[in-house]
Parts: sequence; structure tokens; C-alpha cells
Amino acid sequence: MRALLVDHAQPSGLRLGQAPDPEPAPHQALVRVTATSLNDGEVRFALKTAPAGAVLGWDAAGVVERAAADGSGPAAGTPVVTLGMAGAWAELRAVDTALLGVVPASADLGAISTIPVAAATALRALHRLGPLLGRSVLVTGATGGVGRYTIQLARMGGAHVIASTGDPGAHAGTLTALGADRVVSGPAELDTAVDGVVDLIGGRQLVEAFHSLSETGTLVAVGHSAGQAEQFEFGDFFGDQGRHDRSIVTFFLLSCGGLARDLTWLAGQVAAGRLDPGIAWRGDWSDFADAARLLGERRLHGKAVLEFR
Repeated sequence: MRALLVDHAQPSGLRLGQAPDPEPAPHQALVRVTATSLNDGEVRFALKTAPAGAVLGWDAAGVVERAAADGSGPAAGTPVVTLGMAGAWAELRAVDTALLGVVPASADLGAISTIPVAAATALRALHRLGPLLGRSVLVTGATGGVGRYTIQLARMGGAHVIASTGDPGAHAGTLTALGADRVVSGPAELDTAVDGVVDLIGGRQLVEAFHSLSETGTLVAVGHSAGQAEQFEFGDFFGDQGRHDRSIVTFFLLSCGGLARDLTWLAGQVAAGRLDPGIAWRGDWSDFADAARLLGERRLHGKAVLEFR
């Protein structure tokens, strides 16, 4: 099969080549990939440390070529969205049926490919905040793929959404259209406490966001794009003076159960137009270098989609 292979001699770190067809385990379906979306962690970290010849990629949408031998998952011919630690940057992918969602037949699979990491992470992060109706939620790093989905899902859940971005003047219109009630430049700008935070930045901004929590508030630490340590001072975790029962939680998406159900539901929301996938770049998979460069330079606010033709 054709695939994007890791090649550290290339400026992009990849080259188009041939790789062996994957051999699915009994609990895996073989999927013919139509599109994949790129994630910051793949381009900035995974690609740099992967062995030569490896086939990477976390997100992919396509059609089931061969159903799982154990009878789990959808039948051959079903459009699906898939998640995994590798294998999305190729024509064929073997994927666990527990990490595979069914897609409406009329859906744009390029748009659907943005779902696995970004939308599923946003959904599971918000689950950790508990009921959202009538509560205030701060989303840092709001212009990225996860941030955009988090804003929309939080608004769907009935939250008052505050979006944080380094350039509010440039992005306030877009973020407001997605469902943000307010756009700020950072947690330090807040004048009232919030019930929950989904932090996609880390570093000093995570510390500031933690201090913005009300009593019983929760911060979900998701992203670490700042590349900085989180340094708390003595007394930051005292529970008095309106700081009672605050918490910081983390999670690993692939350790979460029930992801097939989540992926199916999210695919339905995107297909119906209730969630905007936020595609900032879309092109043929042979143009990977252009998409990776723009993503690495932080010039893409949203998702980059590669289509397999």
C-alpha cells in the first residue's frame, strides 16, 4: 500500500512510499483511509522521534474494507472514523473496533477526520467538569482544533463559555461565532471566578487558570504547547478564602472506555452541521510538507486535513 513513511533525511521528515498492508487482529477492522487530520503532537514530537520507515498518524476517516474477524464493529462498506496511536497516514489501516465510530453515509469524510483526537479530547475533558448547564467554563488555547471543539460542546451543554487566545482582536469574531460568550487574552484578565477550566496551554497559563477557579472548581490539564513547567508557590493549594475543594485532573484519551460511542455521536454532530470541524487547510496527502510547516509555525488556527486520492 502507499503510505507516508518517516524519513529523517527529508525536510518534512516524511516521504511517499510503499509499506506492507496491515494484518488486522481478530478485534480489528481493516479500513481504507479517505482522509486524515494532523495534530500538533504528531508533527512537533512523534515525527521527530519515530524510527525510519514507520507509518504514523492518529486520526483517520474512511470505509471498512474488511470487518473484524471476531464479529465486533461495523460491516464492510461502512463509512467510519478511527483513532489509534499510529497507522493513519496510509491507504489502509487496521484499527480496534473499540476505537472506531460509524459515520452517516452522506458525511464529508475530510471533515469527519478532524474528530478523533480533537473532538473526543474536548468531549472527555468536559465530562470531567460535570454538568455544564448554567456554569462558567474557561477554554485556553481556544483557536486550536481541541479548543474550537471544546467551545462548541461546552455551549451545547449550556455553559457560559470564556475563550482565551493570545490575539483576541484577530480571533474574537470566530470564537464568538463558535459559541464563546467572552474572549480574553488570558486567565489573568478574568475579574470573576469560573467553575471549570479546560487548559490546552500548560506552563504559567495553567497556574493562572487554576487561580481563576471558584470553590469546587475543576481544571482539566489537556495540552502542553507552552513547553514550560507548571510552578506553584507555597500556599497555592490552601483551601481557605474561597479556595475550598478545587482540583486539577488529567487523562489519557486512549485509556478511556466507550470511545466508539463518542466517535459515532460526534460524527453525527459534524455531519448534521451542529459542530464546525474548523478546517484551516485541506489538500492532497502529497502536500504534507506544506501543512506540517504551517502547523509547526502556528499559522493554522484549526485543523489541517490530508485527503488520500
